Amino acid sequence: MTRSVHARSRRPVQAAALGTAALLALSACSSSDDLGSAKSGSAQSGSGTKVSGDITVFAAASLKESFTTLGKDFEMAHPGTKVTFSFGGSDSLAASITGGAPADVFASASPKTMKAVTDAKDNAGAPATFVRNQLEIATLPGNPAKVASLKDLTDKSLKVVLCDRTVPCGAAAKKALTASRLKLTPVSYEEDVKSALNKVVLKEADAAVVYRTDVRAAGDKVEGVEFPESADAINAYPITLLKESKNTETAKAFIALVRSAEGQKVLTAAGFLQP
Repeated sequence: MTRSVHARSRRPVQAAALGTAALLALSACSSSDDLGSAKSGSAQSGSGTKVSGDITVFAAASLKESFTTLGKDFEMAHPGTKVTFSFGGSDSLAASITGGAPADVFASASPKTMKAVTDAKDNAGAPATFVRNQLEIATLPGNPAKVASLKDLTDKSLKVVLCDRTVPCGAAAKKALTASRLKLTPVSYEEDVKSALNKVVLKEADAAVVYRTDVRAAGDKVEGVEFPESADAINAYPITLLKESKNTETAKAFIALVRSAEGQKVLTAAGFLQP
């Protein structure tokens, strides 16, 4: 359902939890490329190797809440595994990977930042889009500045924060502003979407252009304002197994969970759009 540009809503945090039955089914959620089905109730990979051990997942900052949930679900469904996350700006994460940082999985907030990894041939297999995300304006609770549109953010009396243009949320904001022929000079450019949102949470800014998933995750700490121009700047999120993975079977199993029906329930409950 589409809301008008003047719609404002305070969203409570929506927690997405998988039931016991769903957790038991996760070992069977797989693609023909990445995983085989579970055998005799134990977690098995496509090669028949038991899924176990540690993996490190580099993921865009906007995925923090949903991936943390999925990581816990994965560990419960696959005893003997541990998922460690490194969240941050996708460009910084990509640079770390191409620079040799050890990781098993990379989930980026845009195809452009994923391309930095694939161009360096640090991926193993083709990246797959697993969700999409849309921008939203985060304002102070109650929206005291009465922000109702992207154009309202050009008011020089407002302290507005954007993500740095090198990160996906910043690139998307720039695209929306350019398409609207609007010029906006923020008080700061932040290194990732969580940092931009936090400026509003701490009342150091009146508004920030972030993802709607981050507005939802912040609950009553901010108020969200949708704007129609965001539809022209939707980011696709790709995920891939990394070439230097030390635990490919477990990494593949985690990617399979993210792309499964159960994984999609967690992600869409957080506000992500389906791929």
